[in-house]
Amino acid sequence: MMNDELAVQIIRSKRRKKTIQAKMDGNRLVVYMPAGLSEKEESELIRRMKTKIENKRTLKTLNDDDYLENRAKELNKKYFNGRLVIHSIKYVTNQNTRRGSCTPAQGSIRISHELAEMPKWVLDYVIMHEITHLEHPDHSRKFWNKVHEYKYTERARGFLICKEIEKHDLPGDERQ
Repeated sequence: MMNDELAVQIIRSKRRKKTIQAKMDGNRLVVYMPAGLSEKEESELIRRMKTKIENKRTLKTLNDDDYLENRAKELNKKYFNGRLVIHSIKYVTNQNTRRGSCTPAQGSIRISHELAEMPKWVLDYVIMHEITHLEHPDHSRKFWNKVHEYKYTERARGFLICKEIEKHDLPGDERQ
């Protein structure tokens, strides 16, 4: 999220019945909305529009950095001999209950933007976890054996558990 307060200009229209629209005009957020909304409704709509714009700005900044792509390539080379096909790996802001997700059929990986501020070895663990799903789309013993080849797996999982981002004792997380 952006820390600086975003200036907002509200343009109310009697012709507008239900829709709202927001756009950036320089460093100002211009919000078009129906006239006659309550102060509470307006405040909530403005908050949602600001969050949307701030998320877009955050994602642009984060995804302009090549860290995720470079690390995924390095981990793929080191642990999978470069055989995985990763079509995309990017930060997203809509992962509220997960730290990452993978769609093996498309070779796409999404990482929660909240992890961008974590230590790199934690982020690398999440990348390793997600790219492993390209080969093992479940949380089977084979999956966890592969993930545990990354030497900081236990440390990173402990860190995420302390931050209440990772669950304790995930099913299938027993290596024998």
